[in-house]
Amino acid sequence: MPQNGYQHTSWLGVQVPHSVSLCSWYHYDLSWHATEALLLSNGVDGYFLLRNSNKGPDCYALSVRAKDSVKHFHVRRQFGKYSFGFSEFPSLQDFCSHLANQPLLGSETGNMIVLRFPYPRQVEEPSIYETVCVHTVMQTGRHENDLVPNAPALGTKEGYLVKQGAIIKNWKQRWFTLNRNELKYFKDKMFVEPIQTLDLTECSAVQFDYSQERVNCFCLVFPERTFYLCAKSGAEADEWIKILRWKLSQIKKGR
Repeated sequence: MPQNGYQHTSWLGVQVPHSVSLCSWYHYDLSWHATEALLLSNGVDGYFLLRNSNKGPDCYALSVRAKDSVKHFHVRRQFGKYSFGFSEFPSLQDFCSHLANQPLLGSETGNMIVLRFPYPRQVEEPSIYETVCVHTVMQTGRHENDLVPNAPALGTKEGYLVKQGAIIKNWKQRWFTLNRNELKYFKDKMFVEPIQTLDLTECSAVQFDYSQERVNCFCLVFPERTFYLCAKSGAEADEWIKILRWKLSQIKKGR
């Protein structure tokens, strides 16, 4: 155990309470904007995470996905105890065990949110808070170990798309996975080895395409080839385009 209950996080150059650092869904200094993008892009209602607050040392924020928005609540550490709403917990373990019981939060605006799933920190980024007005445990007897951190990383996506062949211009359904800067496609979801891996650092554009005799099509432009893909719906195609364009913008920024 580090002295005074603190350990140094060398990549941030700041001191973090050792007990907090052990929490698998504590995201250090993930920004307010990145938190919203993360939970809105990948989370569902009830996903939550803990991060640093800009209110000062020993101040944290519990950010929760609630329908089409993200709510932020204060968590304060003082004399080793954690204050949340009208409740005070003697240790982080007690606080985490409490959240494992899926408490119901009621904010000052009347929103009711059930904390269902912790969002783990194994992800690739002026704060707005609400005051907790209702705070009722929905389940009892659960512990922190009952929480199973299992969520996709920021900017990941997978699903079936129909792809046009390179030489023979026929269309075949393929399973696509997007992770980091790689877009892979497989013969089917059950296959381990991809047919091809596309390096998005070499992609110059992603856009809707209306040149094909199919609907919901889009294309990825590479130096040697343009890939034509079709989704099952316009909304699905739009989702792929948005996340791929976001990837290209991050690559352009050198991230």
